[in-house]
Amino acid sequence: MLRVGIIGTGRISELHALEYLRNDRAQITAVCDIDEECAIRRAADWGVPPNRAFTNHHDLLSLPDLDLVEILLPHHLHHPVTLDTLAAGRHVSVQKPMALSLAQADEMIAAAKAAKRTLRVYENFIFYPPVVHAKDLIEAGEIGDPLTIRIKSNAGFSPTAWHVPLSAWAWRFDPEICGGGPMLFDDGHHKFALAWHFMGLAEEVHAWMGEMELMPGRVLDTPAIVSWKFPNNRFGSLEVVYSPQLQIETSYYAQDDRVEITGTRGVIWINGGHGRLTDAPPVSLARDGNTRTFDDIPTGWEQSFIHATRHLIDALHDSAQPRLTGAEGRAILRSLLAAQHSARTDRSIRV
Repeated sequence: MLRVGIIGTGRISELHALEYLRNDRAQITAVCDIDEECAIRRAADWGVPPNRAFTNHHDLLSLPDLDLVEILLPHHLHHPVTLDTLAAGRHVSVQKPMALSLAQADEMIAAAKAAKRTLRVYENFIFYPPVVHAKDLIEAGEIGDPLTIRIKSNAGFSPTAWHVPLSAWAWRFDPEICGGGPMLFDDGHHKFALAWHFMGLAEEVHAWMGEMELMPGRVLDTPAIVSWKFPNNRFGSLEVVYSPQLQIETSYYAQDDRVEITGTRGVIWINGGHGRLTDAPPVSLARDGNTRTFDDIPTGWEQSFIHATRHLIDALHDSAQPRLTGAEGRAILRSLLAAQHSARTDRSIRV
């Protein structure tokens, strides 16, 4: 049984908990949140005894019977709490992005190596079932060699979106806490991870980043466009847009994500992510003059968390390396930071 502690019990923790609550090889045994009421409520929801709900992460880490700790905190806390957790001898799964700088990422990776513990960066999008299906099709040679990738991330509004307290959003507008903007840096990690997942590491990045003021002191880093140059004459682009009057069907965040991958003999489209803007099938494939659609694929965004957590549980039980490793998380962070630097300097950045 993998005994799990969760530090940070805000809204997103509901999705992280799903697989732990139903997997017979893991169990949530302790929780921690600076908001005591929230910590106690999550403990009750997840069957954790009240005396194992804490407001200080050091108290949780002092427990003698923890194997793995999930760190679900604002970005500026990822680095120090990860180091504390590794020093306590626990495996770490830390939310993306792993840190605010490459120097912090390097310290985290070195600490995991010294402690002989696993450091995993939690990136759920690569485990989203339509993405997994598309990846399988590509690896089976259905589109030949991938040449380009296009990703469109569109935020809007939804009357069915889940409620997220303003306090959970506010820190994302502070670069000292978030590390960048809410859309291109925070949520953008998912899209950079997808580009890496399908095309490998980019060798050059260029970005234009606009600004949209939602209210005084709340500026979104959108609209934005990122261009990637991959090795062997391959390219990609990411377009990030907020359309305040665009309605999106969702039970989670009001956002739609679409991916197009073009190869030497075909094209694959992936539709949906956080939510859905159209009724297009989850995955479509065009080749040889025909189009095939794949509809029998789970599309709830929660599925990406379920499979990401299951993958980690299996990896730890099998003494295998999970995705994203610390090194993989660092590579994606490096690309994100390069995009921000490009937008500031108006030039391409070698990665």
